[in-house]
Amino acid sequence: LAHFRTGIGENLAMARIRILVVDDSVVIRKVLSETLSEDPELEIIGTASDGRLGLAKIAQLHPDLITLDVEMPVMNGLEALAEIRKLYPKLPVIMFSTLTEHGAGATLDALSLGASDYATKPSNTGSAAVAIEAIRAELIPKIKALCGVLTIRPLRPRPAPAPRIRISRRIEIVAIGTSTGGPNALAQVLPMFPKDFPIPIVVVQHMPPVFTRLLAERLAGRSAITVQEGTVGAVLRSGQAWIAPGNFHMTVNRAGMDWCLDLNQDPAENSCRPAVDVLFRSVAAACRGNVLAVVMTGMGSDGVRGAGIIRATGGEVIVQDEATSVVWGMPGLVHAAGQADAVYPLDQLAPEIIRRVMQGRAPLSVPPLRRLTPQEARTK
Repeated sequence: LAHFRTGIGENLAMARIRILVVDDSVVIRKVLSETLSEDPELEIIGTASDGRLGLAKIAQLHPDLITLDVEMPVMNGLEALAEIRKLYPKLPVIMFSTLTEHGAGATLDALSLGASDYATKPSNTGSAAVAIEAIRAELIPKIKALCGVLTIRPLRPRPAPAPRIRISRRIEIVAIGTSTGGPNALAQVLPMFPKDFPIPIVVVQHMPPVFTRLLAERLAGRSAITVQEGTVGAVLRSGQAWIAPGNFHMTVNRAGMDWCLDLNQDPAENSCRPAVDVLFRSVAAACRGNVLAVVMTGMGSDGVRGAGIIRATGGEVIVQDEATSVVWGMPGLVHAAGQADAVYPLDQLAPEIIRRVMQGRAPLSVPPLRRLTPQEARTK
């Protein structure tokens, strides 16, 4: 996606990522332009105050990536995104939205329309420096990941899954971790589970508060299983999926014969709260080897250590493949660490999860009875 510029001899450098900022706020356009331009790998090639002007500038400037505001006059972000996807289906688009219920709903709409990712506008910080740092910390890594700069590719061939003793056990819980591209991936996977799916599912999707609740509500409306945002003390039952709430780590704990959810605001891990590693460690401790972990599309390394712990206790780990991931960071690093038992495209994840879960519940295969021959009857 990013252009490449060839120098002389060893002077080979990657060209800066060309960004178009589309936002109706003069202040936001200025802050984004100045903040992003400070990074030597990024270049602001233009700005636009509404979606219609943004579309015209795409044709003129050929950006590598667009930041797109949701609320704008003339043509809003959702209308502009729909046109962008018709004309430029592969162009990365990051929605820039407010951390409100309306903003969260619009962002989820944008993701379903094909937005690559989103970033939230800093609010109530009381400091321009804090707001700028928030943009720098959240938005710049996403831009680089979507344009291939942060894709981590091991220098050596990826190892086979780390050796371990696998004891055949029934899977009692499915734990899913995902980030960039996750809402759409979950919207494809969770509706494929039947209402009578025999075990619970717990999910960490990197999202802020409000966003996770609305995501759970939308997934519930599309799924046969129950989908809810996680709450303290919730008892896990079959045919249920629980989404970790934004800004809280979610854990699974044993309570007598049941597994229950707990939430905490311990420090972020891998710059994330909720963190996949926190959930994975808890299910490994609570369920030992009776766990199937699934790592789906996402930026960063969250889930790698937790996947290793799950496999060390005898559980299974599968990951989404690179071709169907928006960003192959989380699943790619689990694979690179040798902690993935198998890799599957997105459309095969749910069938494979169901197969692995039901495999441990299938009755033993008993050969059919047959009539003995006269000679066999005599020898018996």
